[in-house]
Amino acid sequence: MTVLRADVRRAAVRIAPVARRTPVAVLDGDRVGLPHDVALKLETMQHSGSFKVRGAFNALLAAEVPAAGVIAASGGNHGAAVAYAASALGHRAEVFVPSTAPAAKQERIRRYGAQVTAVGADYAEAYQASVEHADRSGALRVHAYDQPAVVAGQGTVAVELGQQRPDLDVVLVAVGGGGLIAGCAAWYTDSLTLVAVEPEGAPTLQAARLAGEPVDVEVGGIAADALGARRLGTIAADLTGRYVDEAVLVPDDAIRQAQRVLWEELRVLAEPGGATALAALLCGAYAAPAGAAVGAVVCGANLDPASWSVLPGTGV
Repeated sequence: MTVLRADVRRAAVRIAPVARRTPVAVLDGDRVGLPHDVALKLETMQHSGSFKVRGAFNALLAAEVPAAGVIAASGGNHGAAVAYAASALGHRAEVFVPSTAPAAKQERIRRYGAQVTAVGADYAEAYQASVEHADRSGALRVHAYDQPAVVAGQGTVAVELGQQRPDLDVVLVAVGGGGLIAGCAAWYTDSLTLVAVEPEGAPTLQAARLAGEPVDVEVGGIAADALGARRLGTIAADLTGRYVDEAVLVPDDAIRQAQRVLWEELRVLAEPGGATALAALLCGAYAAPAGAAVGAVVCGANLDPASWSVLPGTGV
């Protein structure tokens, strides 16, 4: 099971009428101590607040949705995306979330019209409950990151970024279950240097590379609600093994720094997972070759307003 460049191209055409074409903002490297600027793909401005809606739209538009509607399991962002896409296309949706999912993300899912069922201590337990319910109800399952149509949809981020900044030599992408990095890898293949960035507390790709296959890991840290998949997806394992040139880990304090930089320099509010790719550049976990044109995906903005106070200097 894999995803080809042609699948991503078809997904881009399919979702063009419903997904938002997000902008690219340039972060001045001199302002933040980097020897180069960074082209930031702002998926913070996507419908439902993250890139996830791309995969959700593609999965629903590529399938025949039954009367029972769609079902998903999510730590928050995928659930919001599926709820948004289902509502936009006129389908019923139910989203299973772990009981630890942030209240703000659960409420966002409800606002998009989906039923929310909180169950289990983590994503894996919520996912298992969703599978059992889908089997009983006949609803269409939309996986958060390990489903070809979802991965192809996520890859449309790279399609757009390639059109907006065809000069890029390096692109950094955050990794949770691996849907976004897999979609980007399917599109870029060997055409540039693709760098995977994970929080130290959720090293699914690192663990898979060390083991030679996806394995379960313990997850935690400030980005776990978005990047806290317990195991790398099989599609991501295949595509990252072929096309991801480097994989790095970043600590929580570097992610917080990246959030502050995004706010102070660009007035972009990103959740921890959304700021993780940029964190690798700011803390030195990844250093681009001299003269390289560098890009990064800011992949989500579903930040609980109550947490803004933990970002000193944001002024919000």
